Amino acid sequence: MTTPTQALSDAGVSIWLDDLSRSRLADGSLKALVEEKNVVGVTTNPTIFHLAITKTHGYDAQLAGLAAAGADVEHAIFEITTADVADACDLLAPVADATQGVDGRVSIEVDPRLAWDTAATIAEAKKLHTKVGRDNVHIKIPATLEGLEAISETIAAGISVNVTLIFSLERYRAVINAYLTGLEKAKANGHDLSQIHSVASFFVSRVDTEIDKRLEAIGTEAAKALKGQAGLANARLAYQVYEEEFSTERFRLLADAGARPQRPLWASTGVKDPNLPDTLYVTGLVAPGVVNTMPEKTLEATFDHAQVTGDTVTGAYAQANAHLDKLAALGIDYNDVVAVLESEGLDKFVASWNELLGDIEAGLAAQTSASKGA
Repeated sequence: MTTPTQALSDAGVSIWLDDLSRSRLADGSLKALVEEKNVVGVTTNPTIFHLAITKTHGYDAQLAGLAAAGADVEHAIFEITTADVADACDLLAPVADATQGVDGRVSIEVDPRLAWDTAATIAEAKKLHTKVGRDNVHIKIPATLEGLEAISETIAAGISVNVTLIFSLERYRAVINAYLTGLEKAKANGHDLSQIHSVASFFVSRVDTEIDKRLEAIGTEAAKALKGQAGLANARLAYQVYEEEFSTERFRLLADAGARPQRPLWASTGVKDPNLPDTLYVTGLVAPGVVNTMPEKTLEATFDHAQVTGDTVTGAYAQANAHLDKLAALGIDYNDVVAVLESEGLDKFVASWNELLGDIEAGLAAQTSASKGA
């Protein structure tokens, strides 16, 4: 009997896990998800690493070694996170080999404090790529205005990129342009375009969280009737953008040289509103050639009871546009919503990174103190 996760895979959806920890790698639970629940990739972010490092003791030995070597907190975080990502890349290497590198990918994000600094982002992306040293790593770069050039230059260097924190359709078009510009430069630089991969992480549930809050504030029955639908509408229209931009003559010329399309990745797919189905952002966003990166709770719900009915995206563009028009008619400013979401998303990642810095600093100090006591 076909499982829902297998049905998703059959429909052209790649399932990636939005989580990573050393304990997952050590206890075999990540390997089990790959073997049993169709997981073919992993994404990380500063919040995931903060939780992994502070909630377990799996990093104590490495922290002790780093403390003994006199490592500062920035170097310690770099060493710890890249070690986990390299190990996950090794675990997923057979998937990467079987899919010519399309799946089997593991993403690691540049320091989020660099999101507004183009040159520093490029340098950090290259440093992370070199340190992980695996062909199936993706370097995550936020889709800020400053990040667009960083995306192009990182791709131009032959490095695969996961563009993260995309909320608006306009910014998504700019991200695709940055990718294509990077490919054109990579080709000029002599890189094999078939070896460069990219995904564009379009965030879903956070759109509903912000818009539903505004609909609730309006308070009319007409407004409340529109809740829980904007995230899907926005993502579906992003897929329409994807179809348009990767059917152009510009991309065809690159494809003739081996280039691959930059796949849409649905991120933030955990449902926040308990009144909505817990697999809404999975079953409602089924389309060929997409990635859905899920927290484990969403993955388990999907495996247990998701109803996968085939493509739920390409026939829904008119309905999606109509929904956004209704929101605009109520006075909800789309451009303001996506600007707020980008700012909040970056602030959350920076806050998690700063918490991680504090916790690692304390961990290094504790290991130093323990070694002196011994």
